[in-house]
Amino acid sequence: MEDIHPIFTRFKSDFPEVYTRHEALGREIHENSGPLDAKTRALIKVAVAAATGHQRALETQLQAAREAGTGSEEITQALLLIIPTCGFPAFMEAYTTLHPTG
Repeated sequence: MEDIHPIFTRFKSDFPEVYTRHEALGREIHENSGPLDAKTRALIKVAVAAATGHQRALETQLQAAREAGTGSEEITQALLLIIPTCGFPAFMEAYTTLHPTG
C-alpha cells in the first residue's frame, strides 16, 4: 500500500531497521495469528483506529479496507459499532473522516 502520510515515509527513511521490524510484526499478526479473513481484519482495524481517535491511522485503515474489497456499507457499520462503547462523538469524528466533504 502506498504511504498516504508523508511523515510515515520520512519515518521509514529515518529509521529503516525499526520500520522493517514494525512491518514484519504487522505482517505476522495479519497473516498468521488466526482465522480472520482480510476484510474482517480490515474492518476491525478501522473500528480500532476510530475508537482510539487516531486520525492518521483511521485514514490509512480506511484505504486498506477499501483495497481489501470492503464496501462503504460494511465500513459504515464498523464505525456505527463504536457508538455504544466509545460514544457518538467518536463515531462522528470517524464518520467525518470517511465522508470528509459531508
